[in-house]
Amino acid sequence: MEQFVAVAEELHFHRAAQRLNMSQPPLTGAIRKLEEDLDVMLIERSNRVLGLTPAGKAFLEHARETLCQADLAITTTQDVAAGRTGIVRLGYVGSSLYGRLPDVIRRFRAQHPNVRLELREATTASQVTALREGALDVSVLIPPLVNADDIALTPFDIDRLCLAIPKDHPLGQRSDLTLAELADEPFVLWPMNEGRGFHLKVVRLCANAGFVPRVAQEAYGMHAVLSLVAVGSGVSVVPESMSGFRQDQISYCPLSTSEAQFTLALGYRVLSPVAEGFVVSCRQEK
Repeated sequence: MEQFVAVAEELHFHRAAQRLNMSQPPLTGAIRKLEEDLDVMLIERSNRVLGLTPAGKAFLEHARETLCQADLAITTTQDVAAGRTGIVRLGYVGSSLYGRLPDVIRRFRAQHPNVRLELREATTASQVTALREGALDVSVLIPPLVNADDIALTPFDIDRLCLAIPKDHPLGQRSDLTLAELADEPFVLWPMNEGRGFHLKVVRLCANAGFVPRVAQEAYGMHAVLSLVAVGSGVSVVPESMSGFRQDQISYCPLSTSEAQFTLALGYRVLSPVAEGFVVSCRQEK
């Protein structure tokens, strides 16, 4: 097809051969073979090319389209293999949006305009399942993970836990509140099976403060937990990065103990080239 297009555009076998960096006899033979295969005369000629037949004009139009599509297929394949285009399906726990994740997303999108980044908020447990099922490529989650040796982890961000109390609670105006003073309060937490490591960290903090938290209500996701705190359903221990959420309804008190610190990690299994590019970008942005 490339040879035919060259002859059709030049209307001269010698010039077409020069354009294709080949000698003229093989080009003449190739066009004759093409016409024999199609059983159609494409080029009107005597001692020289006179023009295209109606069939040749129709074939030229489709040949150009086919060659453009072939070039596009090659370019697209090479771009996907090099990580320049494609889709990255990114899962994240809600609190990560209040750390470095938004800046990472903005920079990655600016540097990779042909990559579509699909975002999905989910608990750590849900993200692990989605990674295994191939529904997510990369996750921002909170370790430690349970029975997840197949998930590779890369440190991503650091956060701390703090107390969250309804603003109109009798203790809501205290800036020096300790966890021990909440021993008799109802707690709003998330189900342990949705974030076991994070849940156990909170329980250990309470145990070190001398009590076992009385869970009055559970909620899936940190935004849901804080929304319940805001309406007076109980108190909670939440990421300090989220202390700007509903500040008019919730008081946040820091926890000074070193055990209040926790790490967020990137989780992934088999990475596509474009997903690997996202992970590399996250490492470079630290």
